[in-house]
Amino acid sequence: MFHAASSSARATGPSPAPPSPPPSAQSPTEGVPAPRGSRTAAEPPAKQRDAFFDNAKYLAIVLVAMGHSWEPLKGGHRTLEAAYMFVYAFHMPAFILISGYFSRNFDLRPDRLKRLLTGVVVPYVVFETAYVLFKRAIGGDPDLAISLLDPWYLTWFLIALFIWRLTTPIWKLVRYPIPLAIAVAMLASVSPDIGDDLDLQRVLQFLPFFVIGLSMKPEHFQLFRRRAVRVLSVPVLAGGLAVAWWAVPRMNPAWFYHRDSAHELGVPWWCGPIMVLALLGCSLLLTACFFSWVPRRQMWFTTLGAGTLYGYLLHGFFVKGADYRGWYDHGWLHRPLGELFVTLLAGAVVTVLCTAPVRRVFRYVMEPKMEWAFKRDASALAHERAGA
Repeated sequence: MFHAASSSARATGPSPAPPSPPPSAQSPTEGVPAPRGSRTAAEPPAKQRDAFFDNAKYLAIVLVAMGHSWEPLKGGHRTLEAAYMFVYAFHMPAFILISGYFSRNFDLRPDRLKRLLTGVVVPYVVFETAYVLFKRAIGGDPDLAISLLDPWYLTWFLIALFIWRLTTPIWKLVRYPIPLAIAVAMLASVSPDIGDDLDLQRVLQFLPFFVIGLSMKPEHFQLFRRRAVRVLSVPVLAGGLAVAWWAVPRMNPAWFYHRDSAHELGVPWWCGPIMVLALLGCSLLLTACFFSWVPRRQMWFTTLGAGTLYGYLLHGFFVKGADYRGWYDHGWLHRPLGELFVTLLAGAVVTVLCTAPVRRVFRYVMEPKMEWAFKRDASALAHERAGA
């Protein structure tokens, strides 16, 4: 689901198409944050951020938070379950596709590997530990073990992003990356022996969205700017809601999590590949509709797009805390006005968590410099000596 800062994946702002971002400037939601002060003299100055991507990330993280807030409420409520399935069909695919798009320039250069470690691995270790300790203290599970091999709750996205990023050079090398990634996802869906280590089942089944984003070009995003696409998206979105309503009593929503094989979901093995293809098509269609309605201009929430991984990782404490404390047990929350209140509150909370003050507080674990942990780059040292 995914991610997650003051660094940025850059593009050219108000131009008609979002160009390739420089590889040295990535925000955590797109992949890896650039540690403060890490830009070398040979790198170009930072360019203006593209409002479209920041807007898309913010709106997607709001949908993620709202979807999580519905989980304790949706049981037996068909309307809410339909909305839940509808949102889950595209909110993380949209995030992952953007992550892939901003990974196009990633390679195994030392400075980029450093940003991968400090911007993804370190937050993963910190938040995986923090969530387990939180459940021990608040959730009444004192025996829950800390295991960095078994991501819990939201942290799966970080380990998935780490694996996807490391394999980026492979997808850039092969001739047909998208069909290959889809084949990998289909094979994963029929392989129950993959297990839970590093949540690999989910990593592999979500892989096509990352590779599709990796293969996209700026001109592809121009298609979403067309008025005809926006107009056509209205009946498509309405149809998606209708299908979700129909599917509530007929379909296991666990398919949208992509974390189980067909065997684990209690269906024949051949259902796995079919569902992978069907959900891939539906998710891409709904993601395109979502992108068509994302504003291209600066909005009041545009700057919050730089902090979406903060909102992603931190809002889980509020959702789980409310669940552990039994706040969802109040009867009025299970009525329409109560559900609306919870939905708006979730959007407000994640919005606050994306703001600059929150990012300043948690930057030391989200974007640590950790210069002490890495060898100095030889070219940077030579440049410093030459300057001296």
